[in-house]
Amino acid sequence: MTYAQSMTRDNELGGGVAMVAVAAMIAALFAGSTALTPLYVIYKQAFGFSQITLTLVYAVYVVGNLAALLFFGRLSDVIGRRPAALAAMSVAVVSAAFFLLAENVAWLDIARILSGLGIGVGAGTGTAWLAELIEGEDKSRAAIIATSTNFLGLGGGALLSGLLAEYAPWPLRLIFTVYLALLLLVTLLIWRTRETVPETRRLAEMPMRPRLSVQAGIRAQFVAPAVTGFGAMALVGFYAALAPSILAQQLHVTSHAEAGGLFFELSIVAAATILATARLSSRFTMLAALVLMIPTVALIVAAQVFASAATMIIGTALCGVAAAFGYRGGLQVVNHIAPADRRGEVVSAFFVCCFCGNALPVIGIGVLSSWTSATVASLAFAGMITIFALVALGFGAKYAR
Repeated sequence: MTYAQSMTRDNELGGGVAMVAVAAMIAALFAGSTALTPLYVIYKQAFGFSQITLTLVYAVYVVGNLAALLFFGRLSDVIGRRPAALAAMSVAVVSAAFFLLAENVAWLDIARILSGLGIGVGAGTGTAWLAELIEGEDKSRAAIIATSTNFLGLGGGALLSGLLAEYAPWPLRLIFTVYLALLLLVTLLIWRTRETVPETRRLAEMPMRPRLSVQAGIRAQFVAPAVTGFGAMALVGFYAALAPSILAQQLHVTSHAEAGGLFFELSIVAAATILATARLSSRFTMLAALVLMIPTVALIVAAQVFASAATMIIGTALCGVAAAFGYRGGLQVVNHIAPADRRGEVVSAFFVCCFCGNALPVIGIGVLSSWTSATVASLAFAGMITIFALVALGFGAKYAR
């Protein structure tokens, strides 16, 4: 090792500080995906687009997620954690710049796709990096840190955006100026964080052919966690994309701060649930999530029918618990049933189900609400979630052990 290399290593962040830096990266990336949540109502007025267009702007984010998962899932294994993380942060910076300068829907679509791409690469890289930074054999703490900071970032982005939109000038610009500054600060921390991949290779050596499948021997066992992940992320997507419009149009709550606060409530409850229930078994949390989804969607519909903000707040808290249980429990069950030599592939299939759950139902609700009413669309959403939950409960009770 040369003197320069030694000095560089001495200046790198390690231990707990490095873990904080990586956790901050995960939170910052996810914050960018919900900064729009309180702003959708403003964008609809400013750009003059419909409810269907709003849902498509939200859902196009999954294109970036899937591209990252299918083509760049192994990126950090090949080129290293730090270069992959810096690439993800660079994409997030470009995404934030598009949001800042957006003049029409096309700008928003490009920004959302880039945001999904950056999160897809950065979240997987960060989770693997945390596991390697944690000393000892027990790496389960990495998943707990990654999933809890995921929800903290989601909630923090929505809350800060809502507060700035309500109480500060330039509601469509200021939040992204602040967010760009945050990204640059986190990027500086990541640049100084210790690399944990001992032998890296060139990007050209990484196979780019997408590969995704679930082996025949575990397909029946895979149904329950897959549907659980789909349902959990469908609930999160409903709140991120459509709850502000429901608050404004049916509950007559027009404050952007309250719209951001509602999603912050969901996220903080989810993060707290993940931390408080870390010792519960994966099978229990997965099945509990499926049971909780049914009263959650019932409360969402009841809040709209009776125009009750209090019911919406209760439903949001229950949704946070269901989403936390579903995401963590489903992922842990998949990790358990997947063959060791195909685990990455099976986990990727689970995440595809989660991403599709985050986007497809939201599109369906947007289309239905333009033909009928938001309440009827929410009833259809509640029916779909209930049917999915009951089917998954049947498979989970039979196959999940």
